[in-house]
Amino acid sequence: MIPNETLRTIRGVAEEFLLKLEAEAKVQVREDEEGAVQVLIDAGEPQIFIGEQGQTLLEIQHLLRLMVRKKLGEAPLLVLDINEYRKSRETYLRELANTTADEVALLKKEKELSAMSAQDRRIVHVVISERQDVVSESVGEEPERRIVIKVKESESSTR
Repeated sequence: MIPNETLRTIRGVAEEFLLKLEAEAKVQVREDEEGAVQVLIDAGEPQIFIGEQGQTLLEIQHLLRLMVRKKLGEAPLLVLDINEYRKSRETYLRELANTTADEVALLKKEKELSAMSAQDRRIVHVVISERQDVVSESVGEEPERRIVIKVKESESSTR
C-alpha cells in the first residue's frame, strides 16, 4: 500500500509539470491492483501529450518518474494515461490481434503487423497466446520491431 502522502507528492509533481507546460489539465493519482501508481490526466488537447502511437506519453511518463524519484528519493512504478488513451489503445490492439489472427487462420498465410512499441507488442502476444489456432513472434530490431502471426502447426504434423 502506497502512503497517501506519496500519492499527494506524485500528484503535485504532475500538476507542477503541466503548469510549467501551460497546459489546461486535471490530474488524478491512485494506486492500482498491482501496486503501481496511475497518473490520470484529463487534458483539453491530449494529442500533444500522446504523440504518434503514444511515444510522447511514454516520454512524459519517464520524465515524471525521474522528477518523482528526485523529490522522494525513490519512485513507485508510475503509469501515465491521458484521456484514457491507454485503455482505448489496448482495446484497438486486442481487436487488431484477433482480426489478424482470424485472417491468418482462415487463409493459412502468415501476416506481419506494422512496427510497434514493446508495450503494444506485449498486448498482442498475450491475446494471441490465448488462441489455439495461431502463434506470434517478434521480428526485427527496434524501433522497427514488429509481430508476425502464423498458423500454429498441429501436434500430429510435427511428428
